[in-house]
Amino acid sequence: MKGNSVVSTCLTLAFLSACALTIAATAQTNKTKDEHHSVTQVLESTVGNLEHDFVPAAEAMPEDKFGFAPTGGEFKGVRTFAQQIKHVAAVNYELGAAILQEKPPVDIGDESGPASVTSKADIVNYLKASFAYAHKAIATINEGNFLETVKSPFGEGMITRLSLATSIAWHGFDHYGQMVVYLRMNGIVPPASRR
Repeated sequence: MKGNSVVSTCLTLAFLSACALTIAATAQTNKTKDEHHSVTQVLESTVGNLEHDFVPAAEAMPEDKFGFAPTGGEFKGVRTFAQQIKHVAAVNYELGAAILQEKPPVDIGDESGPASVTSKADIVNYLKASFAYAHKAIATINEGNFLETVKSPFGEGMITRLSLATSIAWHGFDHYGQMVVYLRMNGIVPPASRR
Protein backbone atom coordinates (compact mmCIF):
# COMPACT_ATOMS: atom_id res chain seq x y z
CA MET A 1 0.00 0.00 0.00
CA LYS A 2 2.83 2.39 0.87
CA GLY A 3 4.49 1.65 -2.51
CA ASN A 4 1.26 2.59 -4.30
CA SER A 5 1.21 5.88 -2.40
CA VAL A 6 4.73 6.69 -3.53
CA VAL A 7 3.91 5.65 -7.10
CA SER A 8 0.74 7.72 -7.00
CA THR A 9 2.65 10.77 -5.74
CA CYS A 10 5.33 10.36 -8.42
CA LEU A 11 2.72 9.90 -11.11
CA THR A 12 0.81 12.95 -9.93
CA LEU A 13 3.99 15.03 -10.12
CA ALA A 14 4.68 13.66 -13.61
CA PHE A 15 1.12 14.54 -14.58
CA LEU A 16 1.45 18.09 -13.30
CA SER A 17 4.66 18.52 -15.29
CA ALA A 18 2.99 17.10 -18.38
CA CYS A 19 0.01 19.42 -17.82
CA ALA A 20 2.25 22.44 -17.55
CA LEU A 21 4.06 21.53 -20.76
CA THR A 22 0.85 20.77 -22.60
CA ILE A 23 -0.83 23.96 -21.46
CA ALA A 24 2.26 26.01 -22.34
CA ALA A 25 2.39 24.48 -25.82
CA THR A 26 -1.34 25.00 -26.31
CA ALA A 27 -1.07 28.60 -25.12
CA GLN A 28 1.58 29.28 -27.73
CA THR A 29 -0.56 27.94 -30.57
CA ASN A 30 -3.87 29.35 -29.32
CA LYS A 31 -3.65 33.04 -28.53
CA THR A 32 -6.92 33.09 -26.55
CA LYS A 33 -5.82 33.94 -23.01
CA ASP A 34 -8.95 32.92 -21.13
CA GLU A 35 -9.43 29.52 -22.73
CA HIS A 36 -10.14 26.81 -20.14
CA HIS A 37 -8.85 23.27 -20.63
CA SER A 38 -10.63 20.46 -18.86
CA VAL A 39 -8.81 17.57 -17.21
CA THR A 40 -10.08 15.37 -20.03
CA GLN A 41 -8.65 17.70 -22.70
CA VAL A 42 -5.27 17.90 -21.00
CA LEU A 43 -5.02 14.13 -20.62
CA GLU A 44 -6.23 13.57 -24.20
CA SER A 45 -3.59 15.98 -25.46
CA THR A 46 -0.85 14.25 -23.48
CA VAL A 47 -1.73 10.79 -24.80
CA GLY A 48 -2.35 12.23 -28.27
CA ASN A 49 1.16 13.67 -28.28
CA LEU A 50 2.57 10.23 -27.46
CA GLU A 51 0.48 8.58 -30.16
CA HIS A 52 1.53 11.24 -32.69
CA ASP A 53 5.22 10.31 -32.19
CA PHE A 54 4.97 6.62 -31.27
CA VAL A 55 2.83 5.22 -34.11
CA PRO A 56 4.91 6.79 -36.93
CA ALA A 57 8.08 5.53 -35.22
CA ALA A 58 6.62 2.02 -35.17
CA GLU A 59 5.67 2.32 -38.83
CA ALA A 60 9.11 3.65 -39.82
CA MET A 61 11.02 0.46 -39.08
CA PRO A 62 11.02 -1.98 -42.01
CA GLU A 63 9.36 -5.31 -41.25
CA ASP A 64 12.63 -7.21 -41.69
CA LYS A 65 14.08 -5.12 -38.82
CA PHE A 66 11.18 -5.62 -36.39
CA GLY A 67 13.18 -8.34 -34.66
CA PHE A 68 16.13 -5.97 -34.12
CA ALA A 69 17.59 -5.46 -30.66
CA PRO A 70 21.02 -3.96 -29.94
CA THR A 71 23.68 -6.49 -28.99
CA GLY A 72 26.76 -4.40 -28.17
CA GLY A 73 27.37 -2.70 -24.86
CA GLU A 74 24.89 -3.31 -22.04
CA PHE A 75 21.94 -4.42 -24.18
CA LYS A 76 21.85 -8.09 -23.21
CA GLY A 77 18.27 -9.31 -22.87
CA VAL A 78 16.52 -6.13 -24.04
CA ARG A 79 13.25 -6.26 -25.95
CA THR A 80 13.28 -6.29 -29.73
CA PHE A 81 11.72 -3.38 -31.62
CA ALA A 82 8.52 -5.41 -32.09
CA GLN A 83 8.46 -6.40 -28.42
CA GLN A 84 8.77 -2.73 -27.40
CA ILE A 85 5.68 -1.89 -29.45
CA LYS A 86 3.63 -4.85 -28.25
CA HIS A 87 4.58 -4.12 -24.64
CA VAL A 88 3.46 -0.49 -24.86
CA ALA A 89 0.22 -1.53 -26.55
CA ALA A 90 -0.45 -4.18 -23.90
CA VAL A 91 0.15 -1.69 -21.08
CA ASN A 92 -2.11 0.86 -22.83
CA TYR A 93 -4.86 -1.77 -22.68
CA GLU A 94 -4.02 -2.64 -19.07
CA LEU A 95 -4.11 0.98 -17.90
CA GLY A 96 -7.22 1.80 -19.92
CA ALA A 97 -9.02 -1.20 -18.46
CA ALA A 98 -8.07 -0.14 -14.94
CA ILE A 99 -9.46 3.36 -15.58
CA LEU A 100 -12.68 1.83 -16.90
CA GLN A 101 -12.70 -0.77 -14.10
CA GLU A 102 -13.04 -3.65 -16.53
CA LYS A 103 -10.91 -6.48 -17.90
CA PRO A 104 -8.71 -5.66 -20.89
CA PRO A 105 -10.75 -6.33 -24.05
CA VAL A 106 -7.87 -8.23 -25.70
CA ASP A 107 -5.03 -10.55 -24.76
CA ILE A 108 -2.24 -8.53 -23.16
CA GLY A 109 0.03 -11.52 -22.62
CA ASP A 110 1.43 -10.52 -19.22
CA GLU A 111 2.25 -7.05 -20.64
CA SER A 112 3.98 -8.58 -23.68
CA GLY A 113 1.02 -8.64 -26.03
CA PRO A 114 -0.37 -11.76 -27.66
CA ALA A 115 2.20 -14.26 -28.98
CA SER A 116 0.07 -14.70 -32.10
CA VAL A 117 0.64 -11.08 -33.19
CA THR A 118 3.91 -11.25 -35.13
CA SER A 119 3.74 -9.39 -38.46
CA LYS A 120 4.48 -5.67 -38.68
CA ALA A 121 0.93 -4.97 -39.91
CA ASP A 122 -0.65 -6.91 -37.05
CA ILE A 123 1.64 -5.32 -34.44
CA VAL A 124 0.91 -1.80 -35.71
CA ASN A 125 -2.83 -2.55 -35.76
CA TYR A 126 -2.63 -3.86 -32.19
CA LEU A 127 -0.83 -0.65 -31.21
CA LYS A 128 -3.34 1.65 -32.92
CA ALA A 129 -6.26 -0.20 -31.34
CA SER A 130 -4.61 0.16 -27.92
CA PHE A 131 -4.46 3.93 -28.36
CA ALA A 132 -8.14 4.01 -29.38
CA TYR A 133 -8.95 2.10 -26.19
CA ALA A 134 -6.77 4.43 -24.10
CA HIS A 135 -8.61 7.44 -25.54
CA LYS A 136 -11.93 5.78 -24.72
CA ALA A 137 -10.79 5.35 -21.11
CA ILE A 138 -9.45 8.89 -20.81
CA ALA A 139 -12.72 10.30 -22.13
CA THR A 140 -14.34 9.05 -18.91
CA ILE A 141 -11.99 11.08 -16.69
CA ASN A 142 -13.21 14.49 -15.58
CA GLU A 143 -12.88 17.09 -12.85
CA GLY A 144 -15.26 15.11 -10.68
CA ASN A 145 -13.48 11.76 -10.75
CA PHE A 146 -9.81 12.20 -11.68
CA LEU A 147 -8.67 11.82 -8.06
CA GLU A 148 -11.02 8.94 -7.28
CA THR A 149 -9.20 5.69 -6.70
CA VAL A 150 -9.73 2.47 -8.59
CA LYS A 151 -8.12 -0.96 -8.25
CA SER A 152 -4.50 -0.87 -9.31
CA PRO A 153 -3.57 -3.21 -12.17
CA PHE A 154 -0.16 -3.65 -10.51
CA GLY A 155 -1.05 -5.83 -7.57
CA GLU A 156 -3.24 -5.03 -4.65
CA GLY A 157 -4.11 -1.52 -3.68
CA MET A 158 -5.80 1.49 -5.15
CA ILE A 159 -4.60 4.22 -7.51
CA THR A 160 -6.16 7.37 -8.94
CA ARG A 161 -7.50 7.54 -12.46
CA LEU A 162 -5.17 10.50 -12.95
CA SER A 163 -2.13 8.40 -12.09
CA LEU A 164 -3.21 5.68 -14.51
CA ALA A 165 -3.83 8.17 -17.33
CA THR A 166 -0.46 9.87 -16.88
CA SER A 167 1.21 6.46 -16.81
CA ILE A 168 0.10 5.90 -20.40
CA ALA A 169 2.16 8.88 -21.53
CA TRP A 170 5.28 8.51 -19.40
CA HIS A 171 5.46 4.75 -19.96
CA GLY A 172 5.01 5.12 -23.71
CA PHE A 173 7.59 7.89 -23.99
CA ASP A 174 10.07 5.79 -22.03
CA HIS A 175 9.82 3.07 -24.66
CA TYR A 176 9.63 5.59 -27.50
CA GLY A 177 13.10 6.79 -26.46
CA GLN A 178 14.39 3.24 -26.74
CA MET A 179 12.74 2.83 -30.15
CA VAL A 180 14.42 6.01 -31.39
CA VAL A 181 17.79 4.47 -30.55
CA TYR A 182 16.84 1.28 -32.42
CA LEU A 183 15.71 3.28 -35.46
CA ARG A 184 18.88 5.37 -35.57
CA MET A 185 21.06 2.28 -35.14
CA ASN A 186 19.43 1.06 -38.36
CA GLY A 187 20.02 4.32 -40.23
CA ILE A 188 16.45 5.58 -39.87
CA VAL A 189 15.68 9.10 -38.71
CA PRO A 190 12.55 8.94 -36.51
CA PRO A 191 9.60 10.71 -38.19
CA ALA A 192 9.23 13.18 -35.28
CA SER A 193 12.82 14.32 -35.94
CA ARG A 194 12.10 14.96 -39.62
CA ARG A 195 9.57 17.72 -38.95
